[in-house]
Amino acid sequence: MAICPECDAEIEVDEYDVDKGDLLSCPECGSNLEVTSLTPIELDVASDDDDDDDDDDEEEEDDAEVTDEIDLDEDEEKEEEEDWDE
Repeated sequence: MAICPECDAEIEVDEYDVDKGDLLSCPECGSNLEVTSLTPIELDVASDDDDDDDDDDEEEEDDAEVTDEIDLDEDEEKEEEEDWDE
């Protein structure tokens, strides 16, 4: 048995079915919880960093594509300048 840190509800958790770091949902309040200890089982409110990290990764990929496009534009400009110089 574990206690939800948000609403203090008792949550039935089988210690053999969970590992430290597993994510659960409180059936009473719906909070996302993380298993922080196995003996005894302790839960903590799960951070939303995992979702944010995924968003950040997508933003970094988008930024990389924009940077690649800028690099291509600069290369094209250099080639045009070289053509004019000849």
